[in-house]
Amino acid sequence: MNIEVNNLDALSSAAQALLNFAGEERIIAFKGDMGAGKTTFIKVLCAILGVEEVVTSPTFSIVNEYAAASGIIYHFDFYRIKNIQEAYDIGYEEYFYSGNFCLIEWPEKVDELLPEHYITVSLEVLSPEKRLFSFSKSN
Repeated sequence: MNIEVNNLDALSSAAQALLNFAGEERIIAFKGDMGAGKTTFIKVLCAILGVEEVVTSPTFSIVNEYAAASGIIYHFDFYRIKNIQEAYDIGYEEYFYSGNFCLIEWPEKVDELLPEHYITVSLEVLSPEKRLFSFSKSN
């Protein structure tokens, strides 16, 4: 599924479309170049899910935890990990298999650890204001 977003106001409808596409799936991997808008999109998605606190990138902490109406949301940023052992050290399994939402930036760094089923969101920069969002399900 592809959605073109022309401005920040359209992110809410794209986030709702993602939730509809995901159905019961709670593991969502976000791929895109640096600055493509992964964290910005996750902020909007978290707001729709009922997060009231400030959502920030967990670049240095690797994972942030947010309380939402639907339960706990875990937001990962694996950009800075140097090796797969760092994901083991934070106890990734407890998060990934918790049944809670896991929103994962830079999933390619931990590809081998991702569960069998998850949603991939690919962000492509079309212009400074436009993004193409592609949603797909893992096989």
